[in-house]
Amino acid sequence: MSGKKDVVYIVFDDVGFSDFGCYGSEIRTPNIDRLAAGGLRYNNFTVTPLCSPTRACLLTGRNHHTVGMGALANVDLGPEAPSYRGRIEPSAATVAEVLRDEGYGTYAVGKWHLTPAYEISPAGPYDNWPIGKGFSRYYGFLRGQTSQYFPQLTYDNHMIDPPQKPRYHLSEDLVDRAIGFVSDHVSVRPDNPFFLYLAFGAQHRPHHVHQEYIDAYKGIYEKGWDAIRAERFQRQKQLGIIPADAELGTPNPDVRQWNELSDDEKKVFVRFQEAYSGFLTHTDEQIGRLLAFLQETGRLDNTLIVLLADNGASQEGGDNGSFNNSAYFNGIPERLEDHLRHIDEIGGPYSSNNYPKGWAQAGNTPFRFYKQNSHFGGTRVPFIVYDEHGIADKGGVREQFHHAIDVTPTVYDLLGIRPPDVHKGTAQLPLHGVSMAYSFVESGRLSPSTRTTQYFHMKGHRAIVHEGWKAVTRHTEGEPFEDDRWELYHVAEDIAENCDLAEEQPEKLQELREIWWREAGAYKVTPLLDKGVSLFGAVSANSPANRRRMTYYPGLTRLESFAAPSLIDRSYTIDIPIERQSAAEEGVLVAYGDHSSGLTIYVLSNRLHYEYNYLGTIYPIVSERELPVGKLAVRFAFEKSGRLQGNGTLYADGVAVGSVFHPATMPVILSMEGLDVGVDKLSPVSAAYRDRNGFPFTGSIEKVVFELADDQNR
Repeated sequence: MSGKKDVVYIVFDDVGFSDFGCYGSEIRTPNIDRLAAGGLRYNNFTVTPLCSPTRACLLTGRNHHTVGMGALANVDLGPEAPSYRGRIEPSAATVAEVLRDEGYGTYAVGKWHLTPAYEISPAGPYDNWPIGKGFSRYYGFLRGQTSQYFPQLTYDNHMIDPPQKPRYHLSEDLVDRAIGFVSDHVSVRPDNPFFLYLAFGAQHRPHHVHQEYIDAYKGIYEKGWDAIRAERFQRQKQLGIIPADAELGTPNPDVRQWNELSDDEKKVFVRFQEAYSGFLTHTDEQIGRLLAFLQETGRLDNTLIVLLADNGASQEGGDNGSFNNSAYFNGIPERLEDHLRHIDEIGGPYSSNNYPKGWAQAGNTPFRFYKQNSHFGGTRVPFIVYDEHGIADKGGVREQFHHAIDVTPTVYDLLGIRPPDVHKGTAQLPLHGVSMAYSFVESGRLSPSTRTTQYFHMKGHRAIVHEGWKAVTRHTEGEPFEDDRWELYHVAEDIAENCDLAEEQPEKLQELREIWWREAGAYKVTPLLDKGVSLFGAVSANSPANRRRMTYYPGLTRLESFAAPSLIDRSYTIDIPIERQSAAEEGVLVAYGDHSSGLTIYVLSNRLHYEYNYLGTIYPIVSERELPVGKLAVRFAFEKSGRLQGNGTLYADGVAVGSVFHPATMPVILSMEGLDVGVDKLSPVSAAYRDRNGFPFTGSIEKVVFELADDQNR
């Protein structure tokens, strides 16, 4: 083979600094630990506080605002806000584009989340899909999260259904496909190097894993998150991951002490963490399968492996944890009694679970706060580099400050590649990252960092790290930015941001704030944006969901929710002309959503059914009489009667056959899963046909027509 190294990026989602065994955790991660033992662990590596921005930094070597990914890829605020387009601009060629031009086979597997959500449709456009960004093959999910049991899968440039196999799990499927891509490559083009980007859905919600992995952690977490946090902290000192004189500091102000919780709270919260830990151990096993394959094919010894998390542990489970995915994205509180009722389902296919933020606090040990925040709990993550022949100080720990933008420049440096000034006719932005290769050699252990400054901004939370100092602020959405209180830390000595020096050293704080504004201007951070989940309900002007009338035909590939009709807080009709040859023909006519929320219209036992699933509360209609055989005009009409409520009526050939009042409807997004015609392919909206393998309609459907009224916000 050539002298070029194979390169593998392994990206985790929502993993805290202490969650891997080699970073102090009680969670079993032997394969990740193996990479650490044969490579280097970094304890001062940072990312952005959210997934899409970090991935944009990682794949381009440039800051996320500059390349158009100021927030999640779900958000495209249009050309007037170039930092928030939800895509990587052509002026920032990805590492896949550069390496492919250098003769590499380029393969992406897993989470993408770098495409504007409304472009995730079976008709594209495909420019911002992985194939359009330099990868020769792709298998995974384009959105920010998906079920591990019913994933919304894309293969190259087309959407597919998950493989039908017993005990299916997405993480296993992803590694099967990664091994398949690499096997094809090394079998046919063994003299050419490859680049593999493997981005798991783990550890993002839902924390899905087979029951035996959950059971493996029975009895571990009854001691609670305060004790786990303290134990991890001591273990980190023993491992040399943090200084021996580091202080843990006080818990986050929004986390209750474990001994203050009720027995019911403890019972539920333990189950949430068991599912998380089992999920991580299961993912580690899949990494082990990939490493074994690389070793068997003789490629491991010439492979550079980079493993990292895209941000810190997530606070998005709130105080009590979360069982329902749609509740979080619609800002609807969940009740502990509901969690108790579903406790044995946590981690299973009809849950969308996320743990309480007390466990996220433990995951981020020793740092403060969480994903989304610019404190180190959101931005300082585990980072491992493995290179069998390129690292002599195996098992070493590196303390140099670096950021996600430095990874790809490091790869270019090691491979002797100079990225192009012009790519596909577009002038390229300079790299913002610097090489970390100096730190790979044993003498680099004590070398000063080649990165001295890095800004952070997400949802108004801001920070600047400069020459061992850090200024940081937490922002409240909607409040004036000038009212934010800035904190000051000497993080070279106070890694956990315990001692706020803002009042003692106002001049230093002012200096850092001025540097933040300088960096913000240089990298297109301004104007500042502080909105979060509320942006999920915004429909881009370019979205196919922006039309008032949409017609879908049988054979439509699954339509993602951000490209599907926006039914939020408005009146609408759904017309479905069908034909049946016998009364036995039945199945789903249209389904929009999943087990968490959505709506479905189906024929069962020769009656017409409608269900609106409001976070598990069902508003149903069943036709009062059986349906005639032959042609039938099915219609559902929702008439808004007030804010987020209204009456639904089901019609057959123009005659009302039933109605139901909806006292509540989803306020931001109907569902994170999309729309199917003639079947409910993935996680079913209705439990009535849960065991019917999508319950495809056995008659014929002419079309499905959505007509949307212009009465939103009235």
